[in-house]
Amino acid sequence: MIQKKVCMLGGVAVGKTSLVRRFVHGLFSEKYLTTMGVKIDRKVVRVDEDELGLVLWDIHGEDEFTRIALTYLRGTSGLLLVMDGTRRHTLETAVRIGSQAVATVGEVPRLMLINKADLENEWDIGADDIEQLTAQGWSVIRTSAKSGQGVEEAFLVLAKRILHG
Repeated sequence: MIQKKVCMLGGVAVGKTSLVRRFVHGLFSEKYLTTMGVKIDRKVVRVDEDELGLVLWDIHGEDEFTRIALTYLRGTSGLLLVMDGTRRHTLETAVRIGSQAVATVGEVPRLMLINKADLENEWDIGADDIEQLTAQGWSVIRTSAKSGQGVEEAFLVLAKRILHG
């Protein structure tokens, strides 16, 4: 079976760990746990007739004090950039990290996830922002680790792009 590394990137407390936990284990917890360094999970997905083992690298969040070690990105086949729809500054963080990641690993399949879709009426990220992201070549998926909305879809879209380009 083919195995591919996927890196989860974004600011602090945007829901990267919660999205992985929802996808891999089908669970959600309100309890916030800071990721220190990187946490690795695995899940096998079916893409058409193929099975693909995703090795999910949940990398600590970036803020004004902590930067992501770009060495974590080595060997990645796909990127999931996560932002919190209720905190606008996480959009700028995700875009900046995404640019750094692409400069480091090259053009690999990637998606922008706007998390907390269950709170969409409280979002600080609007349709114009999403339109700008898509104009810059990003595919954008609304997700909610809490409700599960868009989570499976996001990982499967990325898996399909990794396998089939």
